[in-house]
Amino acid sequence: MSWKKSEKLMDTIRHYASFPATGVSLRQMVQFGEKPSSGTLFRASQFLAEELPIRLAHRVQELETLPDGLNEMPSVKKVADWYAQSFEEITTLPRPNLARDVRERLMKPAQISGGKGNQWLSEATPNPSIEEGQYNSWTPVSQQNAVNNGWAKGKFPATRRYFAMVDDTGDWPPELQLYNKRFAQTLHRIKRRHDSVVTTMAQGILEWKRKRQRMQIDNNIQSFLDRFYMSRIGIRMLIGQHIALTDQSHYRDPSYVGIICTKTYVKDLAQEAIENARFVCEDHYGLFEAPKIQLVCNPNLNFMYVPGHLSHMLFETLKNSLRAVVETHGQDKQEFPVTKVIVAEGKEDITIKVSDEGGGIPRSSIPLVWTYMYTTVDRTPNLDPDFDKSDFKAPMAGFGYGLPISRLYARYFGGDLKLISMEGYGTDVYLHLNRLSSSSEPLQ
Repeated sequence: MSWKKSEKLMDTIRHYASFPATGVSLRQMVQFGEKPSSGTLFRASQFLAEELPIRLAHRVQELETLPDGLNEMPSVKKVADWYAQSFEEITTLPRPNLARDVRERLMKPAQISGGKGNQWLSEATPNPSIEEGQYNSWTPVSQQNAVNNGWAKGKFPATRRYFAMVDDTGDWPPELQLYNKRFAQTLHRIKRRHDSVVTTMAQGILEWKRKRQRMQIDNNIQSFLDRFYMSRIGIRMLIGQHIALTDQSHYRDPSYVGIICTKTYVKDLAQEAIENARFVCEDHYGLFEAPKIQLVCNPNLNFMYVPGHLSHMLFETLKNSLRAVVETHGQDKQEFPVTKVIVAEGKEDITIKVSDEGGGIPRSSIPLVWTYMYTTVDRTPNLDPDFDKSDFKAPMAGFGYGLPISRLYARYFGGDLKLISMEGYGTDVYLHLNRLSSSSEPLQ
C-alpha cells in the first residue's frame, strides 16, 4: 500500500520547520560516550526525536517550494514524500510513560569521577569553512517565529542539547530500554529509505533539464542542492551515530565511538582508497594495469574523524585523477605518469594533496567542476535509482557529483576541498581536514 501525506501532517511539518536546527560537533558526539547506558541513550533519543523532525521538516518545505517547476518533477516529489514519511514515523512514535523519579534522574547529569561538578559537553565552535548563513534555508519569517516561540530568548536551551552522560548509578526501567530499541529500529528504517536520495534527486534534476531543455543548472538550484545534500550528510551522521551507539552487541574496536574513529590512520585509509580507485579504473577502461599512485604519508599519523567520509572523499578524488590520466594519455599507453598523494600534518589541519598529470582543466571550466550534473563524460548516464544503494559505490564516470559532494563532506567537519589546475599538464586537489574537531555542523 503506498503512503499518502495528509493535510494535518503537512501542518505539523510547517510548524516544525519554523524552529532552528541545533548543531552538534564531532567532539560532542565523541564525548557522548563510548558505552552509553540505557539512560544516556534515552536522552540522546529524546534529543533526536526533536532534532530530526526539525531538520526533515526544513527539507520537506524547501522541496515543496522549489522554483521553476522543479518541485513538480516526479523524482523530486518522491524524495519529498520520503522525508515527510520519515518525519511522521519519528513524531508518531509513542513515548514511554516514566515515573517521576526516573524523569528526574534523567535530567541529572553524571558526576565526573572524583565528583567535581557536572559533565556537560564542551561548546561547539563556529565552523571555519562556512560563511555565516552559507547553507541556511531559513527565511526571516521562520526566524521571527523562532523569536515568538521563545527560542531566541533562550527559553528552551536546556532541553535542546545533545546530552552527555546521565547519572547512571542504578538500573533503568524496561520500558525505557524498549523505547530505545524501537527508536533505533525506526531510525534504521529511515536510513534505508533515504539510501538512494542522492541519485533520485539527480534523476529529478535530469527530468527537469529534459523538460526545460536546459544544459546547465543555475545558481539557485546549485545552492539549493548544496544545502540539501549538506543537510542530508548531517541527518545521516546523527542517525548513523545513534544506531551504532545503540547496537553494541558485536565486539567493537575501542577506538570507535559509534561511527567516529578517535584514531583514524590516514595512511591505511588512503592505501585502501587507492586500491579501490585503481580497481574501478581497470574495470572501466579494460586496462591490464591502472596508472600508478604513489603515497607519501607518515604511517603513524592518525586523528579523530569519520572513516567512511574520508574514504569517500579520497576515492572520488583519485577516481577523477585516474580518469583524467587515462583519457589524456590514451588507453593504449604502456607507461602512464604517476599520480602522487602527499599527506601533511599541521597543528590545525591535516592536508592531503592529490597531484595528477591528467592534462588539467581550462581555467574557465573550473567553476563548472563544482556544479552538480557537470560531467566531463560525453553524455550523462540515465540514472538507475537503484544503482546507488550504498552511498559510496559510484561508477568510474559518475554523473558529476563526486567533487561537489566530497567538498560538502570536507566542510561538514570544518575542512575544505580546493582544486588548482595547470591546463596542459595536470590538476592538484587539496583536501584539508580540520584536526580540532570542535567546529559545529553547518546547519540548514
